[in-house]
Amino acid sequence: MSGRRQRLIQRRKTLGFSQEELAHALGVERSTVVRWESGEREPRPWHRPKLAAVLRVSLEDVDAYLACQADERPEAERLARALAEPAAVDLVTAAHRAERVQHLTAEYDSSPSTSLIADAGRCHSQVALLRASAPNRRIRRELCTSAAESATLMGRLVWDASQRRDHAVPVRYFDQAIDAAREAGDPMLEAHAQLRKGFVALYGTKNVREGLRLCEETVTAGRSPGNVLTGLGLLHVGEAYAMLGERRDCEKALGAAEDTLARLGRDDEARHLFSPSQFGRLAGSCYLFLGLNDKAERILAASARQPVRGKKSQAIVLGNLALARLRQGRAEEACGPLHEAIDLIEATRGGGGFNIAFTAGRELSPWRHERWAQEVGDRLFCLMAA
Repeated sequence: MSGRRQRLIQRRKTLGFSQEELAHALGVERSTVVRWESGEREPRPWHRPKLAAVLRVSLEDVDAYLACQADERPEAERLARALAEPAAVDLVTAAHRAERVQHLTAEYDSSPSTSLIADAGRCHSQVALLRASAPNRRIRRELCTSAAESATLMGRLVWDASQRRDHAVPVRYFDQAIDAAREAGDPMLEAHAQLRKGFVALYGTKNVREGLRLCEETVTAGRSPGNVLTGLGLLHVGEAYAMLGERRDCEKALGAAEDTLARLGRDDEARHLFSPSQFGRLAGSCYLFLGLNDKAERILAASARQPVRGKKSQAIVLGNLALARLRQGRAEEACGPLHEAIDLIEATRGGGGFNIAFTAGRELSPWRHERWAQEVGDRLFCLMAA
């Protein structure tokens, strides 16, 4: 077979692998991956199950990723035909839609949700239409997987774009994602959507007991697909206990999360959901809720120095660091990280960071006559006006 395998290349890049990293995950030489992508060589039969696992696709669907671009019609032509005749959708078109969903998801943490929501909504609608008319089980399973991912993304975007005020619509999207994930037989996607529902309960409706229940269910569901979702679920279980003022249970959950995430392997299907700063971000938040502001500051300051997955997450770390300093009476010192958080919020309009920044702004009111506090207030006013 000759011709570059563009879809295999794009899939690798979407998942964040370099050729060398993919080779390491598969236990082969980089030159082998180069030959696969160039179309010079076919993966051996014993490589295909591992390749499917690392690419997070079914074994049956690996063939579509190994098809050479020269043998395919243009993506736009395939999509237009499938949308006109949904029953004619093929595996390649389904895989192209999956890649588009993953690309939009990768943009979430660094782009304003309002800039993504139209494209994401269009893609979600296309996937839903094609899923309903899929001509066979293999194609329907691929589209169910995409539907779970796109519904989860839409829930996140709507909640974020509403500054975490619209709770009902995101939950409906997350329920759609859970339904599609169950049909696809993908417990990782189901657990991820369940965890997102937990976030709405914890930070949106403020129903902490319900959020705790949902996060505990994520821990149970996450044990099968791997450590990442189990660990993330435990972190948010700890945060729920902190909101309830139950320090002992909070620290027990944090300890279990730390142990779980320490065992994280490269082949974990949900690895893309994890970043090194995540534990510190959530642990710092827990100690803020518990009123242990000096401990929260130490953890958050260390977390702010670590690599983060995206600007929205970093804004939350910096906003909470500002709150930890404010609550120790060190208001002027809080302004540095708060300004940094506002810089990121101006670029991303992230709902979580936005809410934390305004909380810090309100807590700065005793110092409102100070020049440095007025500068923060002016920036927050501009954010609100925008």
